[in-house]
Amino acid sequence: MNLDATDKKLISLLQKDSKQTTKQLSLQLNLSVTAVYERIKKLENLHVIEKYVAIINRKKIEKAFLVFCHIKLVQHSIEYVTTFEREILKLREVSECFHVSGEYDYILKIYVKDMDEYRNFMVSKLTAIKYIGSTHSTFAIEEVKNTTTISL
Repeated sequence: MNLDATDKKLISLLQKDSKQTTKQLSLQLNLSVTAVYERIKKLENLHVIEKYVAIINRKKIEKAFLVFCHIKLVQHSIEYVTTFEREILKLREVSECFHVSGEYDYILKIYVKDMDEYRNFMVSKLTAIKYIGSTHSTFAIEEVKNTTTISL
């Protein structure tokens, strides 16, 4: 998709703060409010902009313990893959799941309150999923960079 410079700047501004009004955006882009509105609608209709979300402070909701869990399936058959993926979608602690290449088959991003809650999650939920051969957990010590912005 070809985006012009104005579209790219608009997307950048929305990625920084999507609650800006079309009036605020129009002043930054030197466009009319109507032109900004139409560009946003076009980007939404083309699914360049998929949705708007609130980013939550994990510490305020007691979900500051971040774990990256690597999963290796027993076998990489269609039955095992689809079963695992269907079951992982049900786990609210898992915020992201990636099917990856390399030594492991999946990487999960998991937010919980603390180590005790993670242990309970592993024992009662994650390892209860059929076809998991092994897991490897890595715990975040410090968040150095975390952005939702994609550079254009």
